[in-house]
Amino acid sequence: MASHLKIGVYVDVANINRNGGYKMNYDILREFASRDSAEALRLNAYVSFDPDRARDDFAYRRKTNGYFSVLREYGFKVIQKNVRWYTDEKGNRYGKANADLDMAVDALLQSQALDRVLMVTGDGDFIQVVRALQNYGCRVEVMGFDNVSSELKREADSYISGYLIPNLLGNRKEYPNWGEVGSNVRGYCYHYDEDKGFGFLRYMNTISSGLWITDSRNADSPYSSVFFHGSSLPRDFNPMALPSRDLIFEFTLEEAKNDKDPIAVDLQLLG
Repeated sequence: MASHLKIGVYVDVANINRNGGYKMNYDILREFASRDSAEALRLNAYVSFDPDRARDDFAYRRKTNGYFSVLREYGFKVIQKNVRWYTDEKGNRYGKANADLDMAVDALLQSQALDRVLMVTGDGDFIQVVRALQNYGCRVEVMGFDNVSSELKREADSYISGYLIPNLLGNRKEYPNWGEVGSNVRGYCYHYDEDKGFGFLRYMNTISSGLWITDSRNADSPYSSVFFHGSSLPRDFNPMALPSRDLIFEFTLEEAKNDKDPIAVDLQLLG
């Protein structure tokens, strides 16, 4: 049953693709944004397109148009910004297709009909947009992957790394289901005992409401906790950096002995 919440999603596709989110699954993005049974009133994806290249490069034209078609199938409006080519003072040719202004204006104009806005970008240029949306009464969430502006994170009502959202990245058929033994999941270390050489990781086990309920002992929490040995940390990683919610690890859930809960092995630092 749909709730009364109206949400808008605004995706800075070029920024996300450059910073770790190239294989983002937009159906999962929509599912995450629409948690709490909210209605996705606006789903906008801002993309760049090079018409000059498309005229001569059939593979580029087919791949790009196919990508845009997939976005539309998931209910996203594709806002296309054509690349414009310029020549600098040294005679070097360069292209620009900045959709930041379009995305900012659309979010501001459409916000009067929205309760919650999800900005999918890491670009600090959107800080003033976030503040304006909040002043209009919208709750503003930010999601990104790598190179996310720290000030943008602070200005948002909430920030979540896209790495933490189950199945948002990659081919979902490569591994067992997210959270099952043998699967690869991503999370952060919330406790580490350097003297004893072990710690605990937290990962989102399911997309649901109550993201603020981080204590996995609570039945309503969408998170799970998992034990790891310090020996499973990446080589040359300094454990003095732990615990940290800013460092995201990908790890494998391995079956433990004596029917205990799974443990995390083969930790790889992302970003």
